[in-house]
Amino acid sequence: MVKYLLFKYLRFDKSQPFITLSAILAFLGVSIGLMVLIVAMAIMNGFDKEFERKLFAMNYPITIYSFTKGGISDGDLAGLKAEFPEMKFSPYISSQVILKSGEKLEGGLVFGVNLDDEKEVNSVLKENLSDENLSNFGAIVGKGIKDEFALLNGDKITLVFAKNDPGGFTLIPKMKRFDVRGDFSSGLIAYDKAYIYANLADLGKVLGYEENRFDGIHIYSDDPFKDIEKLKELNFGGRAVGWWQHNGNFFSALALEKRALFIVLMLIVLVASLNIISSLLMTVMNRRQEIALLLSLGASKAEVRRTFFSLGTLIGGSGIIFGLILGLFGVWLLGSFDIINLPADVYGSSKLPMELSLKDFLLTVLGAVIIVLLSSYYPAKKATEVDVLQTLKNE
Repeated sequence: MVKYLLFKYLRFDKSQPFITLSAILAFLGVSIGLMVLIVAMAIMNGFDKEFERKLFAMNYPITIYSFTKGGISDGDLAGLKAEFPEMKFSPYISSQVILKSGEKLEGGLVFGVNLDDEKEVNSVLKENLSDENLSNFGAIVGKGIKDEFALLNGDKITLVFAKNDPGGFTLIPKMKRFDVRGDFSSGLIAYDKAYIYANLADLGKVLGYEENRFDGIHIYSDDPFKDIEKLKELNFGGRAVGWWQHNGNFFSALALEKRALFIVLMLIVLVASLNIISSLLMTVMNRRQEIALLLSLGASKAEVRRTFFSLGTLIGGSGIIFGLILGLFGVWLLGSFDIINLPADVYGSSKLPMELSLKDFLLTVLGAVIIVLLSSYYPAKKATEVDVLQTLKNE
């Protein structure tokens, strides 16, 4: 009986077209709401992962900072390599500088590194560079710096260091000219307009470092969250900091925005589900005489309740399935074709990043299913509360 009544109530009723129209609107509302939610979650998660990848590369999975200038020794580095053979290490020294070329001045940060070691821990440099040699005061600059100063490979750029040299009755800032031998692009303008890489030994000479002394070590790890705890247990002249600790507030803000967006867009599905309630209630009111007759002929309230509950879940469930198809198609379409172009200097990528996580997908489906089930329950319950005697007497 339930199956018969279900298909009977789904058929278009010429005498009551608004009931069918309400059911169609409920179906479309759930579908569109779910589609928007899936696409929005994919975009938010895509931006989150894109920024994470960029910041992961430029901030390094783990960085060891020395407590004092040149506080990390070659012996500390050798000990770490022996203790953690699965990790990759790149020692460095660093200094804030003023970049000068012609009449232009810009602030920057220079790293002295062994380029081969640095490529092993920095995917941006590995992807952008080939066989560049930084010896004899060569430098690799960010694309933003190269464009800002209109530099070409082979041009010279002057670095003005914070270290001062005595000169008569005054202190003269230390300056050194470096040859531009290549450039890199991380996709984030904050790094591309500030970072410079030079040879470790050359920069050490300029800054007066002892041989084989470093300011810190860049480390690549497959599991930085676990390995950083192991590093903290060791006793050496520095502290280990993970990439996520550099940008904790940024990622917390992204996570909060993502949760807020999920809640707001889920309200679209909730509003759409109100059409399910109104459609079923109109069906119940229109079919009161039939319901009363069925109950008087021996149909149980459970069968009547199940009929209208199945009707609501069929409308909402089909809307969920159609919405999932539309949403996944939208994610594929936006992710595969350059329909929307973004300014790369703002977002780090000119292509709209789309990445739908399994967790977001399951939460979206679960939320929609719960809303549809709750929306179907109330009208189904009201259908069993029809007064049989009063209804048959009046109608």
